[in-house]
Amino acid sequence: MDKEEIRQKIWKLMEETNIASFPRPVFGRIPNFKGSEKAAELLSTLPEFKKAEVIKVNPDSPQRKVRELVLSAGKKLLVPTPRLKGEFFLLYNVNPKLASTISGFTKLGKRISYKEIPTVDFIVVGSVAVTRSGDRVGKGEGYSELEYAILRELGKVNEKTPVATTVHSIQIVDEIPSQPFDVPVDIIVTEKEIIRTKPNREKPKGIYMEYLTKEKIEETPYLKYYLMETGRLK
Repeated sequence: MDKEEIRQKIWKLMEETNIASFPRPVFGRIPNFKGSEKAAELLSTLPEFKKAEVIKVNPDSPQRKVRELVLSAGKKLLVPTPRLKGEFFLLYNVNPKLASTISGFTKLGKRISYKEIPTVDFIVVGSVAVTRSGDRVGKGEGYSELEYAILRELGKVNEKTPVATTVHSIQIVDEIPSQPFDVPVDIIVTEKEIIRTKPNREKPKGIYMEYLTKEKIEETPYLKYYLMETGRLK
């Protein structure tokens, strides 16, 4: 199956089995799932989580508890504006529960430019489906890949920076096709287990301009700003 077929299969399965959680329906989203809080708690037991000082987490619903636990542990939380419409938000010393929601982190977080982004020790991404070998598919818009690519170009992450995702166990599939810009995950955490994937390919080294359309750049203000500021876009 291609990526879109995999997405549709997982979204449909999650709805039909009632594993999907608010907001529903989950079609077109990084799907929230019953057990997401348990997965977040398991993720917080990882040594990579415990020793990290700065953790980047996606802004989607199933990772809300992850964001709360990052802040509860006294760590710095880096969250991108949904769909990269604006800057990144940096949060610390704020109310964890309030700041874990989209409305909360946009109000309580400090808006920072790419020049102010700190070194990231651990990344948590949302997924629609993953494989036990670390391949991943999101909702199809490519924002996790773009965020990672920008951080990699800035030297804020490197090949060894661990990337994890929290998903329900039914989101694990046998195979997902990959492209050079896709970011493999090193760790999968479900509602019942921790899986170390040992990906067989490298993470992207930056932004691969040949895969970006003019439309994508235009509809992603932060990306456009970054490319113009760094001389990649005239």
